[in-house]
Formats: sequence, structure tokens, C-alpha cells
Amino acid sequence: MIRERALKVVLVIVGLLFASTAYAIVKLPEEETLQMMLSIYVTLGVFLLLAARNPSANRSLIAFTAWSSLAHAAVMSVQSLHDVAERAHLLGGALAFVVIGVALVVLAPTKVRVSEA
Repeated sequence: MIRERALKVVLVIVGLLFASTAYAIVKLPEEETLQMMLSIYVTLGVFLLLAARNPSANRSLIAFTAWSSLAHAAVMSVQSLHDVAERAHLLGGALAFVVIGVALVVLAPTKVRVSEA
């Protein structure tokens, strides 16, 4: 029960965080590539907020968010090796995505097995 409650809290926090990137879409009109990427995060954030109602029914969405966050962190970490000027920014972002990914992997709902009658 505590684990499910913690997962719901994490889903709401991450959902709000991702959805709030809509602000950057409006404020950075010259960054078209960033706008496209952030639009995916805004959409994902809305779906995470909806998933918080019933996490067990949204296992695949939670798994996608967790693993894509870890993949994003890996890419940002590699990019930090090449872009010295942005290293702190990239590593800070990578750390945030690792925290999100690990939290969702650890708290993800377990698969419910239906017993055969």
C-alpha cells in the first residue's frame, strides 16, 4: 500500500514536471528542435498524471517512462563528454533523469497473474 502511494506521488510529480515544459515551448520559439522534443514530454506528462489514478493499469506507460528516462540520461552523459561548455548542465539533467528512471523502476507495479480456473 505504501509502495503504491509512493508510486502515485512520483507519477504526479514527474507528470507535473514534464507537463510544465509547455512553458519552455512558448518561451523558446526559436528553438524548433527543442520544441518538438518538449512536446513529447508535455504529452507524456499528461498521461503520467492520468496514470496516477490507476498505476497497475498503466504498467507499460510507467516502464516506457522509466527506461526512456534512463536512455535519455545515458545520451546526455555521453554528450557531456563532447560539449565541455554544457557539461554541468548535461550532467545535472542526466542525474535528474536517472532519479526519475530509477524511482519508477523500483516503484513500478508488479504484474498481476491471473490464476487459471
